[in-house]
Amino acid sequence: MATLAGSLAGLAGAGGAMSIALARRTRTSLAGGHALVPDRLTDPLPAVLRLGLGGMTVRVVPGPHGELFLGPGAPQPGRTLRRLVLAPLFTRAQATGGRLWHDQQAPFQLVVQFTGPSRDTESLLRAYRMLDQQLRDHAPLLSRCNAGRMTPGVVTVTVAGIVDARDLLAAQPVRYAFTEAGFDDLGSRSVPAELAPVLSEAWTHRFGWDGREPIAAEERHLLHALVRAAHEDGRTVRISGLPEGAKRARAAVWAELWAAGVDVIADTDLHGLARYLRSSHQPERAAPTRRFSAVSKG
Repeated sequence: MATLAGSLAGLAGAGGAMSIALARRTRTSLAGGHALVPDRLTDPLPAVLRLGLGGMTVRVVPGPHGELFLGPGAPQPGRTLRRLVLAPLFTRAQATGGRLWHDQQAPFQLVVQFTGPSRDTESLLRAYRMLDQQLRDHAPLLSRCNAGRMTPGVVTVTVAGIVDARDLLAAQPVRYAFTEAGFDDLGSRSVPAELAPVLSEAWTHRFGWDGREPIAAEERHLLHALVRAAHEDGRTVRISGLPEGAKRARAAVWAELWAAGVDVIADTDLHGLARYLRSSHQPERAAPTRRFSAVSKG
């Protein structure tokens, strides 16, 4: 996008030898892969980028002074969303010509899932306002919605775990985050595509097949019908919550999802998913609403 390119070109990049070295080691991107970050990864972004996965879900816990810490567990000094995720993404885009990977065509999907013991609405909405301010600091990098029109950027941020986030986001004339939606929201006027461009559901929420036996015809038909309806509604589809099992069974589920046209597969097995997408020579798919123009370094 010309406006997006002009905005980012005027910003001074932080650079950094670590980010540049990471960029050189990274493979081509896999827009169809999404990392559900395991708890053992204290600094998950480098591994996700190195594998080329096109998105990640990180859990955050609001700290006592409003900062957002990577979870789970109690806030730990230095492990903030700003320091370990947002700033490195911005630096990398600056250092690598306006993309996170040289072949990136779809926004990197960053899902920020709010967790922690404090679940009252006011605390969560206050935490979202902190996130909103941090996103505005990186505005030229991000997908945005202005007066109901979505403009894709290098990164698209989705907020999860806040029940009342939809009304709050919908009321913002200009925003840099989007909300979650599921298949039940298809065709909903209250949750339009510009508010929730991605439909995300856990596989086990609607399906019982675990990959060990052939999938039932009824479940396959339902999966194809839901994906087709989502695409007709102008949305992309991400499926997570896949059944745990042997590698062969897990790969069978991945293959069925891909054959049905699911845009993004989310899993905790980051290396296995990346290997599957590469070894299967799966063609990358990016719906028009998810494509963006590379941001020029100027």
